[in-house]
Amino acid sequence: MLQVGMIMLVLLILVVLGVILYFVTIYNGLIRLKNNMDKSWSNIDVLLKQRHDEIPKLVAICEGYMKYEQETLKKVIEARSLFDRARGVAQTAEADQAVTQALKSLFALAENYPDLKADNNFLGLQGRVSTLENSIADRREFFNDSVNLYNIRIQQIPDILVAQLFNFESAELWRINPPEREDVKISFNPAGGK
Repeated sequence: MLQVGMIMLVLLILVVLGVILYFVTIYNGLIRLKNNMDKSWSNIDVLLKQRHDEIPKLVAICEGYMKYEQETLKKVIEARSLFDRARGVAQTAEADQAVTQALKSLFALAENYPDLKADNNFLGLQGRVSTLENSIADRREFFNDSVNLYNIRIQQIPDILVAQLFNFESAELWRINPPEREDVKISFNPAGGK
């Protein structure tokens, strides 16, 4: 009788340890996903900062050539300033879209200024900004994959039990605002116009 009681106690202890170990494994997996999501966001942030730093140089070069396009240059500068006020994924995504749209307009208008298009500094900065834009797009995709994986895990059984116990909250995907999906509208005065 004593031996059966001992076996039952050992089995109970093993079951309890197994359950604890299982929940610890789930918790650690959720933490890993959350940290990967945060890291992917930080990678986007680094690229956005690099692009942010290139914009004043680009505007300075363009100002000398694009005397009649001050409105476009002003939009680029205003879009850049949105980053200073952006908080969180949604506002940063909005600021990013504004900058992207303004840069598209600027680069399209640059086509009408042969001297600007031939400027090595402009070409270098245009190439750098384009490379950063491509990298940002890649990182956005990776960020959304990380967020999606995290959100799925915290909503699945049994992970949802651990997620609710430790207040894991759903994360927001990087989304493009519907107006930002529209084509860029470009209006310009020809070089030498009034």
